[in-house]
Amino acid sequence: MAIDSIVMLALAIGAAAALYSSVGHGGASAYIALMALFGLAPEEARPTALALNIIVAGYAAIVFVRAGRFGARTFWPFAATAIPAAFFAGSIDIPVELYRPVLAVALGAAALRYLLWPTLDAHAPTKPPPLALALPVGAALGALAGITGIGGGVYLSPLLVFARWSDPQRAAGIAACFIVANSAAGLAGRWSSLAAAPQYLPLLALAAFIGALIGAGLSLAKLDRAAILRTLGVVLAIAALALLR
Repeated sequence: MAIDSIVMLALAIGAAAALYSSVGHGGASAYIALMALFGLAPEEARPTALALNIIVAGYAAIVFVRAGRFGARTFWPFAATAIPAAFFAGSIDIPVELYRPVLAVALGAAALRYLLWPTLDAHAPTKPPPLALALPVGAALGALAGITGIGGGVYLSPLLVFARWSDPQRAAGIAACFIVANSAAGLAGRWSSLAAAPQYLPLLALAAFIGALIGAGLSLAKLDRAAILRTLGVVLAIAALALLR
């Protein structure tokens, strides 16, 4: 890839990282879409997206947990089953054409709700999820993360808010930690695939980290619960479009 194209890709990834990190997401779905636009093959894009996910969501997780925007009781049941599922699914390569449209529709519907009616869930009472639901949902999201090269938080955070298992601010911290755990497990499951990552991965990683600094910082300073949900709606809309590419 030409130098100017690499720089443009890095800038685009940095912008995506800023947007996604503001709601605790790593941005892998956007990175995969961007890398496809710039001609990277799936075998290059998936490990790269997981690595960038760990950087962006990892920084967001540190910021949000320190700010008290986290709920361990809500997080651990999902993570307990998601991590092993992501690890084992990380070595699986299957066609994604079957479930991509379904997931895109679900994300698009959630995006519309949070863009048009963010106050419905912004101040609703919440309680942790029952284990009977959290454990299988975590396994499903972990497997999805391992197979597709995304962290699963783009599905978890709207679920947490919609089911009223968490408020939007804590959901951002929970999603960030969930993404880090899933992305690390998924990357471990396909560790050898890192050899296929592009040589300019360090530049992309730097751009993603700078984007995370901006996005997570602005979220803490500027976004209230309703604003977080509106931003989440934008993120979900972008992810839905990326899945339909």
